[in-house]
Amino acid sequence: MRKKYDKDFKLMMMKLLESGQKASKLSEEYDVNVQMIYRWKREYKNTNRPAFTGNGNIALTPEQEEIARLKKELKEAQMERDILKKAVSIFSKNDKKSSF
Repeated sequence: MRKKYDKDFKLMMMKLLESGQKASKLSEEYDVNVQMIYRWKREYKNTNRPAFTGNGNIALTPEQEEIARLKKELKEAQMERDILKKAVSIFSKNDKKSSF
């Protein structure tokens, strides 16, 4: 089973690396694969994204959260509209049949 490390642990490891400690020494001391430490370092140094957001989910800015919420609301409104269109179509067909 894979070990899971929380954000605080990863940040602590990055601070230790920045203080001059070697990844190989940290790997032995904390029982973490050295390649994992290098991967965390790449993610930590990547300035395009926040580091260690967990589960592959990127932390969204408030603007991005609002956009996502609005997109969800729009999709729901479009579905409701489509359902109503179908209902109107069905009822209008029934009205035409009953009027003859």
